[in-house]
Amino acid sequence: MAERIGSVTSDVSRSDFLRACRGEATDRVPVWFMRQAGRSLPEYRAVREGVAMLDSCFRTDLVVEITMQPVRRYGVDAAIFFSDIVVPLKAIGVDLDIVPGTGPVVAEPFRDRAQLDALRGLEPDDVAPITAAASALVGELGDTPLIGFAGAPFTLASYLVEGGPSRDHRRTKQLMRSDPDLWHELAGRLARIAGDFLRLQVEAGASAVQLFDSWAGTLSLADYQELVAPHSRAVLEAVADLDVPRIHFGVGTGELLGAMGDVGADVVGVDWRVPLDDAVQRIGPDRSVQGNLDPTTLFAPADVVERQAARVIEAGRAARGHVFNLGHGVLPETDPDALARLVDFVHGYERD
Repeated sequence: MAERIGSVTSDVSRSDFLRACRGEATDRVPVWFMRQAGRSLPEYRAVREGVAMLDSCFRTDLVVEITMQPVRRYGVDAAIFFSDIVVPLKAIGVDLDIVPGTGPVVAEPFRDRAQLDALRGLEPDDVAPITAAASALVGELGDTPLIGFAGAPFTLASYLVEGGPSRDHRRTKQLMRSDPDLWHELAGRLARIAGDFLRLQVEAGASAVQLFDSWAGTLSLADYQELVAPHSRAVLEAVADLDVPRIHFGVGTGELLGAMGDVGADVVGVDWRVPLDDAVQRIGPDRSVQGNLDPTTLFAPADVVERQAARVIEAGRAARGHVFNLGHGVLPETDPDALARLVDFVHGYERD
């Protein structure tokens, strides 16, 4: 497929993506996809062949190339920095790996206060290849914004405490309830690490940030507000003075949407379970929304994809601003041509 760099404006701050994040009028609905740089792309699989996931995240050349791949192919309105939410933990010396087919696995799961000492602060030299990639990407992307990202404290803590992915997050919730003081110390340290990681990405050139709280949907609203929200707020406050839009996203967080906006988000990502117009009622009128086509829709015929995408766009009109995205990441088996057609459809959608 030919490279398809989208049309650009003279100033990245005037991009449709950033304008939608700020609640300003846009020329067209902006679109990008979570996991747009990943296993669905043959060029990604080719460049990653023989290179471990975490190794690729610390190679400046690979970060730049992989981040650019979907921008070239699709002409999306924003690039998402190629990384992983556990990268800053790896950078400070936590013994972990990303195991294919499993996800992040921690060699020594967090069990007691003595292990807090292993979670030292993040220093710029720890992630120098990563910030170098961000700086290089700004030149490569031109007027296409770069989104930096980090994992939220609860999700990072869940990997540390559980030792890897978990269905019920039993050990994490046990710690939260049985030793809330230790929980807050752990989450507080992770908030500082995540906040510093976001700040370094913005200082290197990122125009927006996204905080992923992948597992927050396992929490009740009361637990989220008491035990999680203060730490997510601390992460987003770490970049509050840098004047970049802050996006907050989690999966299965329909009951938490308002609270997730309240921690300092300018944009709230919504998964596919809640229609965007309903989500706006929960979030309030002062924030933009991002989402939320079900990723599996892309396996349907093109006319079905377009009909469902139109429904998302129309529902998104209820918000002050709407960034079209999927309700979660691109699935590895997704046909890249289906994503290309979807970008064209969203960009060409006629709004009254």
